[in-house]
Amino acid sequence: MSAVAVKYAELKALGVEIFAISTDSRFTHKIWQEEELSKMTPGGVPFPMLSDGGGRVGTVYGVYDEDAGVDIRGRFIIDPDFVIRAMEVLTPEVGRNVSELIRQVKAFQHVVATGEVTPSGWQPGKPTLKPGPSLVGKVWEQWKPEMAFE
Repeated sequence: MSAVAVKYAELKALGVEIFAISTDSRFTHKIWQEEELSKMTPGGVPFPMLSDGGGRVGTVYGVYDEDAGVDIRGRFIIDPDFVIRAMEVLTPEVGRNVSELIRQVKAFQHVVATGEVTPSGWQPGKPTLKPGPSLVGKVWEQWKPEMAFE
């Protein structure tokens, strides 16, 4: 969460709204913010931390672990029409990649703006694909796997 806080201004500039939800109470969030997060990021996390006591929100998004009584860590990219475009759920011992989150947001925004599709590893300014009948069976002519890593 602190890594997202560091990139918060960049995400806001992309039009992204950020909030965190957990089954912890707002009082636990307040203590966590004051005692830990504010020491990792000046001022702590600048976005809302919401409480999902009972796991109702987590259940809707498929991340509530009823036996443990917690929401499993995940992130969701939800577009302005409230369509889930991407989700990533990891167990606590593996952290999420904020740079990949930003890349995906930019890719989804590019797709919406242009109608093009972004291949694996796409970065702004890199080649895209234009979907249509002429592309079928010919992606290999326009995109190579090594382009995902450039």
